Amino acid sequence: MGFLKAGDVISGREGTAFMTIDGRNVPMFFLKNIEASIELVKTEVPVLGKRMNQQKVTGANGTGSMNIHKVTSEFMMIGINYLKTGIIPEVTIKVTNDDPNSKIGRQTVLLKEVLLDSIMIAKLDVESETLDEDVDFTFSDADPLETFAEPILG
Repeated sequence: MGFLKAGDVISGREGTAFMTIDGRNVPMFFLKNIEASIELVKTEVPVLGKRMNQQKVTGANGTGSMNIHKVTSEFMMIGINYLKTGIIPEVTIKVTNDDPNSKIGRQTVLLKEVLLDSIMIAKLDVESETLDEDVDFTFSDADPLETFAEPILG
């Protein structure tokens, strides 16, 4: 039986992320962490002759969260511009895992039609050494642009 080589485990610090806001590319140098998930919408299906109900997938929701260093006005400007114009820009986020020590390569995922759940426009915190911001979001589509290779077991 083979085993996973430790060098192929992906470091969470190795990678890049970019936002595209109405066609303008924004490097997400301020990112501390990001997660995106597809949550399956299920319907309970009772079946004659079975005591346990079954589940049927009937849809999906894309949700995500990120934590950022408060060193950018990009999100604040989205909120203020919406207040003034009523327009939300088209936003995509591209996340790449790229650990040069791993032999499984890179993985890149493009999140499409990203909408922020809430937008912090100002913050002070006398007990914090650095200002951070939690940003939850939804997305309506995703594409895998690159996928990891299968690890070679030792």
